[in-house]
Amino acid sequence: LGVIETVYPDLTAEAGDEATPPANLPESPRRVVTHTGSSAIVLAVDLDALMREARRTRGTVEFVPQVGDFLSVDEPLFVLHGGATTIDDDKLRASTALGPERTMEQDPLFSFRILVDIGLKALSPAINDPTTGVLAIDQIHRLLRSVGRRRLRGEVLADGLGDPRVIYRTPNWEDFVHISCTEIRHCGASNVQIARRLRALLENLILSLPRHRHRALMEERDRLDLALKALYPIPADLALAGVPDSQGLGGSTGARGRG
Repeated sequence: LGVIETVYPDLTAEAGDEATPPANLPESPRRVVTHTGSSAIVLAVDLDALMREARRTRGTVEFVPQVGDFLSVDEPLFVLHGGATTIDDDKLRASTALGPERTMEQDPLFSFRILVDIGLKALSPAINDPTTGVLAIDQIHRLLRSVGRRRLRGEVLADGLGDPRVIYRTPNWEDFVHISCTEIRHCGASNVQIARRLRALLENLILSLPRHRHRALMEERDRLDLALKALYPIPADLALAGVPDSQGLGGSTGARGRG
């Protein structure tokens, strides 16, 4: 939760405040800086340092990978536009933290990945522990609700005149929804607990998050409906699996739009 608030410090108001402004990049010159050393995972990037260099040279620095990406030797690390082509390669590489495995320092999506993996392991036929799967969804729900309330910044940082200075990739709202729901739905919809808890997550967030968050959640709810129809041939079982339940099975039904 702390990483989410740090990476996305502002609350969202409406869809327009997340729109990525046009880049208007200079056509030339252009230079690519590649990764050297050994293959690694991108752990973090110092955007403030990149912004200072881009402003100093009146150019644009494009950070090619996303935090959390695997980076092989000689893959593009930066693309420099305009005056930024004069920035020293070592200074640029020093702004990037690399390591052998992902961390949550600037990678809130990784926390979702960990929780989903816990849920998938619990739902595997060898373990068959849907109650632990429900507990994992509880925490995914908590994080997804926090992300849904934040402004997921666009991929362009501009200076005071509106000129693009730093370009970098970040997960969007659909990415967070997909990682939260897709694999758990595929592996767990055949279990009544998981189906009901997943629906409770979706219904609650539709009620409690801003309107521009609803589409991705409604689309995921539609996919859940289709999966349940294929999995539950008995009408009474289908009706039972289709009820939102915050405890999975046995809790109070219905989605609560908590403030």
